[in-house]
Amino acid sequence: VTFKVEGVEFHAHRIVLAMRSPVFKAELCGPMRETMDITVEDMQPAVFDALLHFIYKDALPSMDDLDGEENGEMVKHLLVAADRYAMERMKMLCERMLCKKLDVENVAMTLALADKHHCSKLKDACIQFISSNRMQDVVASPGYEHLKTACPAVFADLWEKSASLARV
Repeated sequence: VTFKVEGVEFHAHRIVLAMRSPVFKAELCGPMRETMDITVEDMQPAVFDALLHFIYKDALPSMDDLDGEENGEMVKHLLVAADRYAMERMKMLCERMLCKKLDVENVAMTLALADKHHCSKLKDACIQFISSNRMQDVVASPGYEHLKTACPAVFADLWEKSASLARV
C-alpha cells in the first residue's frame, strides 16, 4: 500500500501494518482493502516516517539530529500518531520520554496534550510537577492560557493533587 503525506509517498506492507495497529487493520482489511493509495491528513511526513519505523522495528527512530526542543515536539507528534493508530506501546514510550522532559515552559501544553490523548501517567507527572511549588511560574508561562481554554476540567485534578500533596 502507498501512503501520501503532504505529497511525500511511503510504501508499506498491508499485513505488517494490520498486525501492529488495530486502526490500520480496520482500514486496510475492511472495506478499504482494495485501496492501494491512501492520503494521510493532519500529519507531517517525518512523523509518519517515524511511525512506520516503529511499526517495522518496534523502536522509535534515533532523534539525535534534533535539538532539545525539536526532539520534544517530535515526541509529542509521535504520541498523537500512536493514539490515532491505537499503538499503545509506542504511546507509552512517548509518555515516558515526555515525563523526563517536563519544565516550567512546556508543562502546561504537555498537560493539555496528556488530557486530550488520555495519557494518565503523563498527566499525573505534569500535575505533580506543577504542584511542587511551581504554580506561579507555570501560570506565567505561555502554555497556561491554552491549558485554561482547552482543558478546563483538568484544574479539578490539579487542585485535588495539590491538596493531597499539601497534607503530606
